[in-house]
Amino acid sequence: MPSRARRVFTLQDVAQGADVSLATASRALNGSTRRVREDLRQRVLASAARLNYSANAQAQAMARGHTNVVGLLVHDIADPYFSTIAASVMSAADKHHLLVTIASTRRRSERELEYVATLRGQRACAVILAGSRTDDSTQIGRLGAELAAFEDAGGRVALISQNRLPVDTVMVENRAGARTLATELVALGYRRFAVLAGPRRLLTAKDRAAGFREGLARAGTVLDPADIVPGEFTRDGGYAAMSALLSRGVDVACVFAVNDVMAVGAMAALRDGGLEMPRDMAVAGFDDIATLRDVTPALTTVRLPLGEIGAVALELVTLAQAERPRRRRIKGEVVLRASTPRLR
Repeated sequence: MPSRARRVFTLQDVAQGADVSLATASRALNGSTRRVREDLRQRVLASAARLNYSANAQAQAMARGHTNVVGLLVHDIADPYFSTIAASVMSAADKHHLLVTIASTRRRSERELEYVATLRGQRACAVILAGSRTDDSTQIGRLGAELAAFEDAGGRVALISQNRLPVDTVMVENRAGARTLATELVALGYRRFAVLAGPRRLLTAKDRAAGFREGLARAGTVLDPADIVPGEFTRDGGYAAMSALLSRGVDVACVFAVNDVMAVGAMAALRDGGLEMPRDMAVAGFDDIATLRDVTPALTTVRLPLGEIGAVALELVTLAQAERPRRRRIKGEVVLRASTPRLR
């Protein structure tokens, strides 16, 4: 016997089952900005559950002009910096009845462009891009054009990045944080430094390395350009950069890695090289990722409020239209720990 077709229930069925109007059922289920009385909302939810109702997302998007989806693009979701930001975006989105879809671009600019175009085609209501820009002006121009098309289609855009595009941006004060870190390390008695500088074209890496050099210069300490070692913005990148530094036999008292995951890799390279921290070499990082709770010795770093950064970006894409682009600056705080003890 052929199976009977399963009935597909509509929003009208849900409304009738809850004994409410179609408009009330729609507002209760679709995250409307108009509030629905709590007892009515619960009746609608119960009716939808009984009927196993599933909203037609495409129809909703056509009716409203967009979905309730926020696209979050990060460079590397495995990096605690980005995963913490993602968690804060999702927590803030819950309060606005928004859904977050996350894509990891693996630091490939072409994938970033493809994801933004896809989200535009899917009528996402907003997109948040978290991650450093590069010094590639062509790529910046292409991304700017794609984001402009997204906004022209009715979407909202926010960056957690450098101020390089005419969109709302959450700006981390990387240069200032690294400058302050350098000043405080000199105050602890350190004079001979090296920098694990990250990728050459990544603006976050460049800003942090430049700020550190500025801080040293203001304190009367000169950094030898030969002691600035590039590497990937990863744990393995930090390990490789530190290994390269050690292979040259340089006379360095303290190493600054431009992010914490590189610093963790650098610490591993020191141990594998038979060196003891901080007796043989001190290490400092930047970000204060949660992983540092398990690192020994505890790592000196520049603490960023990672749990707040994503929420600030989400706020920008949900606030009523105002004069734009808007800027929100995020400051870092130097946290001195056991990896950089005061020298006697």
